[in-house]
Amino acid sequence: MADKYLRKFKRSLPMSLLRAREAVMKNFIPSLQEHKLSAQQWRVIRALQDENGLDISKLSVRCHLMMPSLSRIIKNLESRSLIDRRANDRDQRVSVIFLTKSGKQLYDLVAPKSVERYEDITEKFGYGKMELLYELLEELVEKVDEADE
Repeated sequence: MADKYLRKFKRSLPMSLLRAREAVMKNFIPSLQEHKLSAQQWRVIRALQDENGLDISKLSVRCHLMMPSLSRIIKNLESRSLIDRRANDRDQRVSVIFLTKSGKQLYDLVAPKSVERYEDITEKFGYGKMELLYELLEELVEKVDEADE
């Protein structure tokens, strides 16, 4: 009898968010693949473009990546000379991650395609709806996080 209270699977919040994510990401994946980037790798590059020189734990939180996944991503990006790992001046045990010149150049190459995708999505969905969606999603995160404290 418990499932009489559950929404239909398709209308569950996690599934709706996942379907929306997949619909959006399918627009971004081709341009990332052109540059041999995964969505997660691009997320790391974008975070470092916003704030270069993040320690791994902050980068993990910003990018919503588990530490083992982030470690693999960092190794990959480092092997491609897109990022540089340095010891923190105050604590040698902590690694700080920086975009290299090549990483910044790759960002500059990929970012315009992302902008085009955002513009396309905004045109289809509407600017007002996009802004409202951002606000609602931020509020949802705030409220759910508040309730968990």
